[in-house]
Amino acid sequence: MDNMPVFPEVRIGLAKPHAPVAATLVESRVATSEGSPNFVRHVSFDVGNTPLEGKLIAGQSFGVVPPGTDADGKPYKLRLYSLSSPSRGEEGAGRLISTLVKRVIEEDPATHRLYLGVCSNYLCDLQPGAQVLLTGPAGKRFLLPTEPGAYHYVFFATGTGVAPFRAMVLDLLAAGVSSRIHLVVGVPYRTDYLYHDLFTAAADQLPGLDYRVVVSREDRRPDGSKHYVHHQIGVDPALRDTLARANTLIYVCGIKDMETAIYRELLRAGLGDYLELRGLEANVDPLRLGHEALRRHIRPGPRMFLEVY
Repeated sequence: MDNMPVFPEVRIGLAKPHAPVAATLVESRVATSEGSPNFVRHVSFDVGNTPLEGKLIAGQSFGVVPPGTDADGKPYKLRLYSLSSPSRGEEGAGRLISTLVKRVIEEDPATHRLYLGVCSNYLCDLQPGAQVLLTGPAGKRFLLPTEPGAYHYVFFATGTGVAPFRAMVLDLLAAGVSSRIHLVVGVPYRTDYLYHDLFTAAADQLPGLDYRVVVSREDRRPDGSKHYVHHQIGVDPALRDTLARANTLIYVCGIKDMETAIYRELLRAGLGDYLELRGLEANVDPLRLGHEALRRHIRPGPRMFLEVY
């Protein structure tokens, strides 16, 4: 097929879980607004003089190895975090890398006991100067193409899934592309905006960037239901026009299951070219499939990329 993207060659696994590298936390700041019920921090690490220096690019992830052991006495497993810094690093030389971390604080409905996410709380508790064990890079496909100016982009993000799109927008800004770029970000409340000032400023510098925030619990749809990022496909003509172009790429990052909602909206809009249907009989309407069946029979095509958790 024409217009299929070519991705840069990248190295992965330069720092492996059995031999992580020591990095220094250099910044940890609250990323949400005052009054938010969520605790999200932007954290940056100095990976200078390690195998990770200058090796991570936008769209990739790195691992964090938290200290301690689990209930079985085994070392905690590493957690992956999406890179939010541009490919050139926060300082321009690939030495400082960053990500978003949301504290996981949940109550078990059965036992009423509080659960604290191991790695997220470990990172959010740290003070600048602390040493952290990192692995990576990870990821070969959730990347910008080698010719970024040859494509248009639609980015769908929820919560901390906006992290890789900060990196990508900064890379596209540095490249001076004239592409259409739709960044659709979903948050529960207005206090949960992440990198809002940065994206607003980028939209002033990139004429093709359309930055939209969908506030699910405050900006309801006409029927009273919550408004999510996938609904934008049905209500935004400019977005649909960009999606209809043969050289548009879709990137999705955020909570698991958001991809199936996006699949449905693409099918409803006649944009099934982004998808691959597998094992469906010719007379079966995919829009009539239930959630699990849709997941089994539909996969993203060559112009759609997913990072969901």
